[in-house]
Amino acid sequence: MGTIAEGVKQAIENCLKVRSGENVVIITDKETLSIGSALKDAVEKITDKIQFFIMEDFGSRPIEFPQAIDNAIKEADVSIYAAQGAEGELQSFRMAMIESIDANPKLRHAHMIGITPEIMEDGMCSDYTEIQCISKLVYEKVKNAREIRVVTEKGSDFTGQFSPDIKWVVSDGDIKAENWKNLPDGEVFTAPESVNGTIIIDGCLGDFFTEKYGSIEKTPVKIEVVNGRAIKESITCENKKLLDEFVKYLFEIDENSNRIGEFAIGTNTGLTKLIYNLLQDEKFPGIHVAFGNPYPTKTGAKWESKAHVDGVLIKPSIYVDGEIIMNKGEFCL
Repeated sequence: MGTIAEGVKQAIENCLKVRSGENVVIITDKETLSIGSALKDAVEKITDKIQFFIMEDFGSRPIEFPQAIDNAIKEADVSIYAAQGAEGELQSFRMAMIESIDANPKLRHAHMIGITPEIMEDGMCSDYTEIQCISKLVYEKVKNAREIRVVTEKGSDFTGQFSPDIKWVVSDGDIKAENWKNLPDGEVFTAPESVNGTIIIDGCLGDFFTEKYGSIEKTPVKIEVVNGRAIKESITCENKKLLDEFVKYLFEIDENSNRIGEFAIGTNTGLTKLIYNLLQDEKFPGIHVAFGNPYPTKTGAKWESKAHVDGVLIKPSIYVDGEIIMNKGEFCL
């Protein structure tokens, strides 16, 4: 564990590499204001061209994506989103923000949805030289894979099929223009061509589920997936409220919200435990999958969705075209 100041320094200087004279945009909220302000203070030591937005200044959450922020992002060299999620805001705010970010070819963006002081002291203080090394090794193993099988002791057993036309993306903390990343970082991901089998999500869920439910280890969500899509009648969970909200999310947002859009391997070996916050836990060495948006601008997938909900699996074993690269959560590289 490090300190918040060390995590801020790493984000601003090592990952985003903010330079003198650059235009910087920081978007935060009241709950995350202490972190947003620390990021602002660090940026102001490098450049005085900074715009600072607090989401609640635009109304009660969830809010629509404001034109003022869109205009600021269009002119920015660097942007940071450090705030908590709100139900419905993925569709109303964050996806529009990502579209604005993708439209600025010079922008370096750090996405810190759900960031907390604990994460600033933990995942943001990891050794990113090591993360970049591990991520490169994983990428070399998976970049030409046709099938990857995932098995866990809880009963997950599913296989993803992959197309050479869809790119694997290395997300290792080295943020460049046209390649925004989550912070903390450490994953290698793609959009699978198809997935079949049983997925048991026993770590945590993404979007607003993270803040609402935290750990779901004692009430895992079990899903049967056929040809890349969740089968509604197969989904089970002992937490009835979670089950109802999860099913509604998968089947009532759009035609692709029940389709697996992301298949990812966490590579942040500096993490020692799950903290049941998706922003960090999806980087923990292991597997997470997401239903919904396949990040088409990054992966080259030819479909879209307004949904995106990740699920983290605990201690998976991973077989790439038959070769084991992870055994019960431990890399075999």
